[in-house]
Amino acid sequence: MQKNQVRKAVIPAAGFGTRLFPATKVVKKELFPIIDRDGRAKPVILAIAEEAISAGIAEVAIVAQPEDEEIFTDLFKKPPKPELFQKLSPQNQEYSQYLQDLGSRVTILTQDAAEGYGHAVFCAKDWVNNEPFLLMLGDHVYASDTEKSCARQVVDIYEQVNQSVIGLTTMPATIIHKAGCVTGVWQELNLLLAVTQVSEKPTVEYARQHLRVAGMAEDEFLCVFGLYILVPKIFDFLAEHINQDFRERGEFQLTSCLDRLRQAEGMTGYVVKGKCFDTGLPDAYRQTLIDFPANVATHLS
Repeated sequence: MQKNQVRKAVIPAAGFGTRLFPATKVVKKELFPIIDRDGRAKPVILAIAEEAISAGIAEVAIVAQPEDEEIFTDLFKKPPKPELFQKLSPQNQEYSQYLQDLGSRVTILTQDAAEGYGHAVFCAKDWVNNEPFLLMLGDHVYASDTEKSCARQVVDIYEQVNQSVIGLTTMPATIIHKAGCVTGVWQELNLLLAVTQVSEKPTVEYARQHLRVAGMAEDEFLCVFGLYILVPKIFDFLAEHINQDFRERGEFQLTSCLDRLRQAEGMTGYVVKGKCFDTGLPDAYRQTLIDFPANVATHLS
């Protein structure tokens, strides 16, 4: 295996979806339906797994709460009951087999305690097994502006630079308090950035003072797109925070460990040529249902 080949993807899906309450009392937010450009209704987590496969990923791990393991297993591992299968159209019967084939590449991991996003990522440490991996948010779906899927773009950049890569997009100052943001020095204008700081949900005042990037419009900033390629050293920093019980906002977070990884080994920011759709907020989810089918392209391999 090449040193810089990315074979595995991790999708944390152990959150409670409090921002989508009360729907999430009965349906996991990762299972909310979206419609693809072919008019097929599919759960968000399936679209994310397909995005990973489009990037040449061989194995996908979903990190779930123990009580939700069966739900994800049913989706990816179990065919419909025969009486239901017979009611499916020929096209959906074929798609059911496709789901089984995809499911053979999916592993369900569990996060025994809700200790934060960083802790959920750490739960994949043994499964990742000392390889670089694609990290994907469990409530974001993507539509590329090019022939390459968004995930494929990020994987290709990692294979080019051979250090951790963070996918980026431009956001206005009015919403950066909801996102992770970075700053750095352009290596290739409006495309590749040598990251010099990673900051979680900064205030506008802090961003204006510390996170400006040369050449960008006033009050526009580079924020996290939702796709990362991380080297396994990230687990060392996560383990240190967990062992020392170092919590931020009551939980073990990823962003501060990303910044430590950046300091230790360097990090490249890549401005993804595509759109990111956040399904974890009511207004954003509603807009995703409208915009995603018109933007998404098929990049499955």
